[in-house]
Amino acid sequence: MNDPHTHATDSFSAVLRRTRLAAIVRGPDADAALRTVLALLDEGVSLVEVSLNTADALGVIRRAVAEAGPTALIGAGTVLTEDDVARAREAGASWIVTPALTESVAASVRAGLPVLAGALTPTEAVAARRAGADAVKLFPASIGGPAYLKALRDPFPDLPFVPVGGVDLTGAEQYLAHGAVAVGVGSPLVGDAAHGGDLEALRERARRFVALCAGDTAGGRA
Repeated sequence: MNDPHTHATDSFSAVLRRTRLAAIVRGPDADAALRTVLALLDEGVSLVEVSLNTADALGVIRRAVAEAGPTALIGAGTVLTEDDVARAREAGASWIVTPALTESVAASVRAGLPVLAGALTPTEAVAARRAGADAVKLFPASIGGPAYLKALRDPFPDLPFVPVGGVDLTGAEQYLAHGAVAVGVGSPLVGDAAHGGDLEALRERARRFVALCAGDTAGGRA
């Protein structure tokens, strides 16, 4: 019998590499955050992370999974502790994002949940992968920008990096060109939608990011 957790890991890794985009939702309005998640999914953003510092984050995750269905890949972000992992999993999160190498990385691995582990330095990046992270969240990527990712990839060409932090459309294109497996995008994509802002504007931004990441995948290998 197949292990469902192994299947979840395979699905996350495959979707991450295929779509090359993960959206990050955080905000003070739970209903607005839920609408944001559902709009992103509707526009083809397959991986959506709900930060645990969002209002009623676990409720947002639970409701999003219920409305979008069990195949929706809703993640939990800003996951710091073993208890955070357990609560996120119970709410229905199918992948975990951490801002740093905390106990949550090992806890996610033990729980069979794919984990995008936060790291900045070469030492942290290697440690994240050795701890079982499916990919390395290069955070905050804005400190070094695309040039820093390029420098990291020279000694570590096989490490799957996902830059996060201040990634706009131009930055996304540059990071992907320098070998990022995907980019994680918060406010440049979500804007004020999770605060109750314009969902139509969000949808337009989502279409641009989805098209950029898909176009980079297709065009860059033609």
